[in-house]
Amino acid sequence: MAAKQQTHAKRARELALKERRERKRAKMAETAEQRAAARAAAVDDGSAPGAEGQAEAAASEWTS
Repeated sequence: MAAKQQTHAKRARELALKERRERKRAKMAETAEQRAAARAAAVDDGSAPGAEGQAEAAASEWTS
């Protein structure tokens, strides 16, 4: 009887782990989609993330 309880407990742990991994993958995919949408919006606007700081640094190098 104890072996059967251990089997059920092991199966429950494995199932919980599988569900956690699936939720993590779904969350990572959603985050990746949001990043891609943000990048696409930035490209549509004609500015890349962090481009302002690079342009200012380049301008200050030429003026000095």
